[in-house]
Order: sequence, then C-alpha cells, then structure tokens
Amino acid sequence: MTTNDVFAYRIPAEREFGYAQAIRSGELIHVSGQLSFDAAGEFRHADDFAAQLRQTHANIDRVLDHYDATRRQVITQTLYVVDLVPNAAALAAGNLGYFGDHRLASTAVGVTELTFPGQLVEISFVVDTTLPA
Repeated sequence: MTTNDVFAYRIPAEREFGYAQAIRSGELIHVSGQLSFDAAGEFRHADDFAAQLRQTHANIDRVLDHYDATRRQVITQTLYVVDLVPNAAALAAGNLGYFGDHRLASTAVGVTELTFPGQLVEISFVVDTTLPA
C-alpha cells in the first residue's frame, strides 16, 4: 500500500517558496534541503558554518522524528556547501559526529551561494523506512 504524507514546519519560507519539508511516498521519504532555521522559521547563525551544521542536523532530526525514522535509515544525502574546500574538514567531522558508524551515499556540492545571506550549508536526503532503525 502506498501512502503519501507531507511534512511541513509551517514556516513562512514554505508558503513563499511553495514547498514541503518532506514527502513520504510508499516506504521512501524525500526530504527538501534542511538548513539553519529555528522553530519560528528564522534563519540563524549567518556565516558560522559549525553552528549552521548543528542546527541543520537538529532540523533533520525533527523530520526523522515526525516519521518515526532514525539516522540509520537515511540512505543518501546531498550537501550544498558555500566555500566547500575551506569547510570540508568541519563538514566531514560534523557528518561523522551526526551519523557515527552508519554509512550512506553522499555527495557534497560546492556552491557560490545559497538562499539566505550568510547561509553556508543545506542538506537534502532520502530515508528508506524498510531498513532497520
């Protein structure tokens, strides 16, 4: 049986850009790029890569919690990073700290800018709920 479940934080950006944070289609959950939003939908930690990465991971956890999923069920991620080379070590450390020994398909893409002034990282990902939690 296929079910669709759309998840939203109900923040202004979702309405302004016309998107959902995540959509479940069958056993897969496709998650839009997560970034350093706070609970009110305000972008935080401009120009602070480590703080943005921590907040982004916290937001990823919010999406996973909504679907009763875990980090171990994330099968692929795409990381969009401003100034990738200077931020590569912090990105790797943050990724290992977040996922531990879980391995997933991952692509880091260096970009010249992201949506908000001072935004340095955004992460989209896919979850397979058939995998062990």
